[in-house]
Amino acid sequence: MARGNAQIVEVIYTAKGGECFIILVDSLEDYQAWKKDESIPLAQVVSGFKVFTAHKGGPQGIMDTASNVALENEFGTSKEEECIKKILRQGSTQVKTNPERQGDTNPNNSGLFIAH
Repeated sequence: MARGNAQIVEVIYTAKGGECFIILVDSLEDYQAWKKDESIPLAQVVSGFKVFTAHKGGPQGIMDTASNVALENEFGTSKEEECIKKILRQGSTQVKTNPERQGDTNPNNSGLFIAH
């Protein structure tokens, strides 16, 4: 059974020093609706209350959880909800699609069974 082809929507905020802060949102439509009406609960927009950062690779780099110090330095607070709101307000979107994955679920099971 094929898996994948799921859309991943990232909101990317690039700091003055070049560091990228990234939020994952459930859908582009929910994010755009939130930008028009911020009374929509964040839980209906974001995939999780985590702020990620990509070191040196930009948004395509390996994502890691942003430290409280990095959040404090950039946003003036380490409260993730406040940082998420600022990233959602000022960030730009990037939509990615996970590639489809196919293949054997167990490549060691080649169909040859040997009794011992």
